[in-house]
Amino acid sequence: MEDSPAPPPVPDAASLREAALAHLARFATTEQGLRQMLDRRLRRWGVRASHAGLPNEDIESAIAGLRPAIDGIVASMTDLGAVDDAGFARSRATSLTRTGRSRRAVEAHLANKGIDQETVRDALNDSLGERSDSGAREAELAAALVLARKRRLGPFQRPDREEEDPLKAMGVFARNGFSRDVAQSVLDMDLDEAEDRIIAFRSL
Repeated sequence: MEDSPAPPPVPDAASLREAALAHLARFATTEQGLRQMLDRRLRRWGVRASHAGLPNEDIESAIAGLRPAIDGIVASMTDLGAVDDAGFARSRATSLTRTGRSRRAVEAHLANKGIDQETVRDALNDSLGERSDSGAREAELAAALVLARKRRLGPFQRPDREEEDPLKAMGVFARNGFSRDVAQSVLDMDLDEAEDRIIAFRSL
């Protein structure tokens, strides 16, 4: 009968910090994202330790003992500027809008990343303009046009296809978080203007 493998060494604060630095060298992330990555690392260690025969209570105790270290690492990376929720939110808001995501969808995406509501609001205002501004409407319209181009709606409908059902087209925009008036503006627009608006927004 084969001997059980030796339990893997318990992670420590130094190894977790190294893991955090390696992750941040490759990916932009949020405080929550970094904390989740480190937590997954602990959980993977726990699975290996369990397979090696370490009692579950010892595993859970070790993991619980490292939670303060994770909090400290996340705080340290934030202080260093390696983790910047506000900067992440601004950058992601712009990139998602350029791929056809509505302001509402971007807001939900950022909230899901663990970014607080005030930071999300400020990031959206900084990168897309305040909701009541003309710039914000232009960004929303451009995002809706990108979606229309992806889905072949409105000005981007293929000429060899049967005329689209306006209600179905409006439904596509509604499900993606766009208002009725923005959707109608897209559906009423001609192709040249639509392309020009997308190019103008992406060149900002």
